[in-house]
Amino acid sequence: MCGICGFINFNNAPASKDVLKSMTSAMTHRGPDGDGYWVSDGVALGHRRLSIIDVDGGSQPMSNEDGSVQVTFNGEIYNHNELRARLESRGHVFKTKCDTEVIVHLYEDMGNECVNSLEGMFAFAVYDASLKKLLLARDRLGQKPLVFFYRKKADGAVFAFASELASLRSHPDMPMDIDPQSLHDYLSLLYVPAPATIYKGVNKLPPGFVIEVGAANPTPKASRYWKLRFDEKFHMSFEDAAEKLREMLFAATKRRLMSDVPLGSFLSGGLDSSIVAAAAAKNMLLPVDTFSIGFPEENYDERHYAKIAAAFINSNHRDRVVEPSDISIVETLTKRRGEPFADASIIPTFLLSQFAREHVTVALSGDGADELFCGYNRYLAMKFVRYADIIPGPARSAVANAILKILPRAPEERSDLARIRRTLSAFASTPARRHLDIVNRFPERAKAFVYSSEFRQFAMADTQRIIGSILDEATAVNQTDRASEVDVNSYLPGDILAKVDMASMAVSLECRSPFLDHKIAEFAAALEPSFKMKFMKRKRVLAEAFSPFVPKEVLERKKMGFGVPVAKWLRDDWRQTARERILDGRSISLGFFNRPSLERAFEEHVSEKADHSYPLWAILVLEYWLDSIS
Repeated sequence: MCGICGFINFNNAPASKDVLKSMTSAMTHRGPDGDGYWVSDGVALGHRRLSIIDVDGGSQPMSNEDGSVQVTFNGEIYNHNELRARLESRGHVFKTKCDTEVIVHLYEDMGNECVNSLEGMFAFAVYDASLKKLLLARDRLGQKPLVFFYRKKADGAVFAFASELASLRSHPDMPMDIDPQSLHDYLSLLYVPAPATIYKGVNKLPPGFVIEVGAANPTPKASRYWKLRFDEKFHMSFEDAAEKLREMLFAATKRRLMSDVPLGSFLSGGLDSSIVAAAAAKNMLLPVDTFSIGFPEENYDERHYAKIAAAFINSNHRDRVVEPSDISIVETLTKRRGEPFADASIIPTFLLSQFAREHVTVALSGDGADELFCGYNRYLAMKFVRYADIIPGPARSAVANAILKILPRAPEERSDLARIRRTLSAFASTPARRHLDIVNRFPERAKAFVYSSEFRQFAMADTQRIIGSILDEATAVNQTDRASEVDVNSYLPGDILAKVDMASMAVSLECRSPFLDHKIAEFAAALEPSFKMKFMKRKRVLAEAFSPFVPKEVLERKKMGFGVPVAKWLRDDWRQTARERILDGRSISLGFFNRPSLERAFEEHVSEKADHSYPLWAILVLEYWLDSIS
């Protein structure tokens, strides 16, 4: 796991090594074990290294035999040994045992098509000196980040890329204007959805895409090399599907155990992490090291189930009680991210990563299972709400709104009342809006209430267009599959994987998830929807496949997200700090919000008349980000 960066000048100006070093140094946390630079004429590639494979011989940027192909790479290629054997049989000579070198020689053989042979998580840049061309690629599901900009100037143009916006900001030509549309979408989703970033003119490379730029065509050209399809179904029994899934996950986990440094597994006590830890234990000679954290608030503490799972698989288990209300963590992570990100579960994810890093350098996780096997509550909500479509829209909306008016406002987002209110809102929605209405934590009407008149003049487009564009290109027919397809193309890479990358790399920990093996993703998408969800049962085939390897208490427990009591903290621990930051902060002075409306929302929240924790939290994180760039 590493950090990468680089740039190309299209004006015959030499590339500045000082600029490259500044960009690279901004990502020291991603790679504390070393740095590397390659500069030639107007091209520069940089690298920060976290040593995992071939600790002594894997320095980057790395080249082929004659130096005509250079690569800087972040991630892991799990099939690198098979690819190496194939390439050596074709006459390629390797200098290291590192998986990075496979990319160099594979590119020599296959050009841009090399990405199709790679199995793993990755973001990389290959520079071909003979063609004066740069190729960027990002893994299929979006585990590793990659951001870039292309900017025309009076004397030519420049293209720059990096693993993080904080690195890209070190380039003097990076556009620095905040994009109002991105800010609007961030407030809805709690993250800025790809391909946008918070900066106008700076983009994320979406998962499953490559981008090419060079002397022959300076304007970046992006193309998709992989898309998860839900319309090509297997014809097999439920029992056969469970057996096949078990075999695939054991194999995927075994691949992810390759490491020359200490390795362990997160174990929250939920189904997904318990399955991964069990699969790791089955593939290891010694007991696997497992890690969990707990909180003083009982409703957010899963250590009891983690201990049950650890005893069942005989892992070497460690846990720790942490106090996640230290708001300085938010400030640190927001600065590292380089743009506002308000999924509060990043706090416990960071604390868990920090705890695990005291003992290991690589940790396995269960990320991806909820999206691929329908584990979230919203899949049930959308499944049952769709039956409301037999009622004409106006009547459906009138009934739902009438009930919402008489229901009290929920003082806590995790309460049953809050869930009922969200479900009723979805009931009132059109099918096209339903997904966003369930996941949206800052509805359009609420944003309009707190926006300043100046900011409203930008006339931002409804965030629904993000969900709508995915549905327009969706391959799924069934409602359950369509919801999963939306999440795989939005929430998974934009929120979950961004969160894990940010939190783990802040402490130089590499995270690997067997569920994100693209072959498992393809298998999940090809299963009948009823194999994943039937009646009230979610992740059916997953539970069936691993019932012999996971304790009954874990299999039958109610799903519990990896959350923190933000609503309570904003009323208690963070009350004074949040009030000062939100009501006297830069987002008001910059003209984004009007103070009286924010003050009213804050007072309603503190007095428990309503739960405005998501909007207030999003604005608080925005304030920390604005401070970090001032």
